[in-house]
This record gives sequence, C-alpha cells and structure tokens, in this order.
Amino acid sequence: MTNSSDQPTNVTPAGRAPLPGSERPPAAAAQSVQPPAGAEARIEATLVLRRRAELPESVVRGAPISRDELTEKYGADPADVQRVTAELAGQGIEVLSADPASRRLRVAGTVEALQTAFGTSLEWAESEAPAGGRVAHWHRTGELSLPEPLSGVVTAVLGLDSRPQARANFRAVLPHAVSSSYTPVQLGDVYNFPEGTDGSGRTVAIIELGGGYEASDLATYFQNIGVPAPKVTAVGVDGAQNQPGGDPNGADGEVALDIEVVGGLAPGASIVVYFAPNTDAGFVDAVAQAAHATPTPDAISISWGQSEDQWTAQARQSMDEAFADAVALGVTVTVAAGDDGSSDRQSDGKPHVDFPASSPHVLACGGTRLELDSAGKVAAETVWNGGSGGGATGGGVSDAFELPDWQQPVDVPGAAGGRSGRGVPDVAAVADPATGYQVRVDGKDTVIGGTSAVAPLWAALVARLVQATGSPMGLAQRLLYADAAKGTSPAGFRDITSGKNGAYSAAPGWDACTGLGVPDGDALLKAVKG
Repeated sequence: MTNSSDQPTNVTPAGRAPLPGSERPPAAAAQSVQPPAGAEARIEATLVLRRRAELPESVVRGAPISRDELTEKYGADPADVQRVTAELAGQGIEVLSADPASRRLRVAGTVEALQTAFGTSLEWAESEAPAGGRVAHWHRTGELSLPEPLSGVVTAVLGLDSRPQARANFRAVLPHAVSSSYTPVQLGDVYNFPEGTDGSGRTVAIIELGGGYEASDLATYFQNIGVPAPKVTAVGVDGAQNQPGGDPNGADGEVALDIEVVGGLAPGASIVVYFAPNTDAGFVDAVAQAAHATPTPDAISISWGQSEDQWTAQARQSMDEAFADAVALGVTVTVAAGDDGSSDRQSDGKPHVDFPASSPHVLACGGTRLELDSAGKVAAETVWNGGSGGGATGGGVSDAFELPDWQQPVDVPGAAGGRSGRGVPDVAAVADPATGYQVRVDGKDTVIGGTSAVAPLWAALVARLVQATGSPMGLAQRLLYADAAKGTSPAGFRDITSGKNGAYSAAPGWDACTGLGVPDGDALLKAVKG
C-alpha cells in the first residue's frame, strides 16, 4: 500500500509539528481497493482539544461537579475553538459542531484537504476486523502532523482511519452446550441486589458500535420474565442509528443482551442506547455524548473493546479523558474485561488487557461460571474459562496505565519489566455462555454469555445503589476498594478463589481473573452507606 508509512517518519516539514501519540501501524492484512464512487468528496473526523486546566484527581474522586463547572474550568477554551476553526477553514475544512464541554470538534472535508491539513495519506482498503471477517475503510499509517498554530492545541485527530476499533465481548452458544441459564431476575436474587430498589428515577446509558434492537422483542422479553418494560431510547451518534441486522449471533445479540440485562435488573431506570460507528472517533464521541447528556446518567455500560496495544496512544488518552469527565460528573462507567483470557486474542504469547477496561476511570468487569443447586442457591462459582475456543474472562495488568493508588492495597502483579500497572478486572459476575443469560434477539429466544453481560449487570446494580443512597457513585473504586487488602475481599463481595484465565489464577482477595469478586448487593449497599 502507498501511504504515509512510505515517507520518512522522523522528518516534519517546516511550519508543521508532529501530533504525539498519533502513530498508527497498518491494519491487519490491509490491501488497497477501489473506493466507492464519491467517497473522496467528504470524510468526517473528530478533533479533541486541550483542557483549559488539567482535571485534578481530587475533582475526579470528589463530589460530582456540574457540567457548567466542568466546561468553564476544564473544558476547551473558546479562543482555542476559534483558532482551530479559522485555521481549518483556511484549508477548506468545515467544522460541523463544537462542544467545549467535552473539547470535541466534528469536522468534514475532502480526502485531499484532510491529507494536507494533517500530514498523512489516506487510502481505501480492506483489512481484517477485530471480530473476524474483512471490512472496507479509510486507512492510514504513520504519524500525523499539525500546522504550527495548532500544535499543543489539538491533542487528537480521530476517525481519519475508519478501521473497526473494537469487538463486542459477548459469546453466543449452541443449545446443546448450555448446562444452565438464568434470567436477570434470577441473577438479581443470586447476587442479593438490594430489596426495595428497581432503579426508579435513575438513568443508565449503553454504548453500542453496531446492531440494533426491535421494540417488539423487548416487549415480549420483559413480559416473559415478569418485570415492567423499561423506557428505552435510541440516540444516534456520528450518523449511526438503531439498525437491527437480523443476525442474533452478530451485533444485535450484543445490543439485546445489554438492554435486557439492565432492564431486567433495573426496570425502573430509563435506558438510553447510544449507537455510534465502530471507529476510534465514534467510540470516543459516543462516550462523551453520553457522559455530558441531560440528565447525567448514573452509569454508562460498555461491552466493546480490544487489546490496549491495538489503540493509538491519542485515542486511549482521549477515551480515558472522556471517562475522567464522566466520573467528575458523577457517572460510574462499567466495562467488559474481554472474553479471550489473558492473551486478549493477541498471538505473541504474552498477556494483554482489554481497553477501555484498563482505564483507571472505569469499573472493569470480569467473568465467572455459575452453578446453582435445586434450591436456586450457589453450588459453585469459579473463574470463567471454557478452554480452547470456549472463551475465558479477560484480566491482567495494563502496560498503558500506572497502578492507581486506590488499587495499591491489593496484590496486583508486576507487568512487563516488573512495573506494576492498573490491574484488571475490578469486579465480576457470571459470564460463561454455558451458564449464561436468557435473552431474546431478532425474534428468537437464546442464551448468550461473555463479560459483555457483566458490564450491564453492574450498571444496573449501580443504578439501584444510587436510588437507595440518593448519591451518585462516580469513581466507584474509591468506595469498593476502601477496605480491600492483600488476600481478603472487602465487605459487599463474595470472593472467587478457583480457576484461571491463562496466565493468572484466582486466589483469596483481588486477582486478575475476577477482581474483588462477585457482588452481594445488600452487603454492598451497607458498605457504601458506611
């Protein structure tokens, strides 16, 4: 392929500055193909601008601040927005929208104008998608550069390369492979979700990067499990929309699983589903739009991700900053830890963790295998590991994020080189598709598993805890790890001590398979109140 990788990457032309963290390797098995007619006439991208001032961790961990305060103190300076808008206009690039609160500008221009403005070369290509198969998209390699007036002002340029950024962390299963399955209502009993709560008055946002749902499926499902149907609203981001594809084993399965788990466990909550393109720009835009929505959601559930080394540094930073904004506003972000064990589907034989689960500003959710006795009580709960081809919970140690101070009391192993990074996951619940979740998707009743189910389960629990306490949880880890210590799980958790996900084994206390353990909702409510 002919692209920016064929040009010297250590030389930046006069009048321009390199954009740190924008280095992008070629997509897997990428091949140039003829673009669709008219494709070069318009490409949209997202620019992220610097903050007026750094967002202190004391603000992130403190009482929620208002969106106005976040905008005025830590959003984009209006002068920076004007500077970028004027510079891009001079290069024939239109600013479609600007949001100083989340520091994002949505821009559009021709391929030629965007190549010139950001010092790259774009080609239409086909490559391997993270979830398998091949997909066509705009492709670039190497580093981006900026006109000197924008150096230090623009911190990220996302979406020029539109390769799929993430895969859904769910696992469909053939009927003969199911040993047992559960409705969300049953799991609410298993995990002792607080009595007298149903999420009423709370809002849960869900991020989706594909697929869609049918209202008729939801109505039938909630009637069948005996709970009131929740209010579900779809919101389109960057041109995406609720678009069921008719394949229950595809992204539709993810969407149905997320909505039905949240709705089954917190039927009183309002559910807002954000549909965005599966690109780095779409993912960041969806999270930012959800976090800054009115009303502010109590939880954001994310079941999509990919190994953290498959992201550009600028995209990881932009996403992590969007999560920091969310937490500062009082939002708890729950994220699936991955379904491919400690390798996270990488072939180098080394452990890898999934991002965005590895962000220190999210609650990373791992998975278990759950077996109940004839009375509906827990007979056994172990680390989810279905063996070769059967999936296993993600977990490990981040190479991109430092060990947070709230996680220091537990025994996070050293990462590569002995440096200890952020440990994944924080919490867990059932994820094994062989002991999975009963769902309805595309007119069919089926069973689905994966850590994709754990993120919405914990989001629903957060909504019920917020309902009970009247206070947003924000960075939930500051509460959940408060009494954690090496070898012991804190109040509110049932420890999982058996099984492994590849490189890591379960043990008493926090481990890189199931984190602190699975929830005991009633005990967790008491601990949070305390």
